[in-house]
Amino acid sequence: PQARAGIISTVEVLKVMEAFVNEPNYTVWSDLSCNLGILGTLLSHTDFHEDIEAFVRDVFSPIGERLGWDPKPGEGHLDALLRGLVLGKLGKAGHKATLEEARRRFKDHVEGKHILSADLRSPVYVTVLKHGDSSTLDTMLKLHKQADMQEEKNRIERVLGAISQPELIQKVLTFALSEEVRPQDTVSVIGGVAGSSKQGRKAAWKFVRDNWEELYNRYQGGFLISRLIKV
Repeated sequence: PQARAGIISTVEVLKVMEAFVNEPNYTVWSDLSCNLGILGTLLSHTDFHEDIEAFVRDVFSPIGERLGWDPKPGEGHLDALLRGLVLGKLGKAGHKATLEEARRRFKDHVEGKHILSADLRSPVYVTVLKHGDSSTLDTMLKLHKQADMQEEKNRIERVLGAISQPELIQKVLTFALSEEVRPQDTVSVIGGVAGSSKQGRKAAWKFVRDNWEELYNRYQGGFLISRLIKV
């Protein structure tokens, strides 16, 4: 918070973060991830955005290599959460080995050769979408349509906003208001777009303004409309 307020140098904060590179605790990495996400958002309008991405790759790759992709004997629930967090962060930041493995596992998952475990789906989905194209998005929308469980539909809805190309961002926003998405889940899709990139944030805000009457009538000034504005 002090760095965000401009009280202390962001460089000092990043140095402190580097000191946690060997930390095995999920809560610590969750906090680091959250704060780096906020810094990334703040710096998305500057020339330093690529530097933050490189910093994420450097800080998260040692713990990513230690955890690997597959659970080890005796692991607990927090280890699975940590693996998902770390691989998702590395994948979004364009870590080459993580991206390649995510694409391989995603292909096997889609083809039914090897179904992804629940804790790996979000990090794999977000990675392939962030670095994907229209074919990737179409595949994700197909998975959404085919999903039997609402939990899986919601998981996909939350990550669709990771797609990068402007025309595909618009496709996701249009999908958010379609009959494919439950009204109470529309906000998650739009929020996912707004939280993923500078382009997504601008596009989501314009989309909300352009569709304000429909959104307001849908939620009647309830908590979902205020959540939408907040994101």
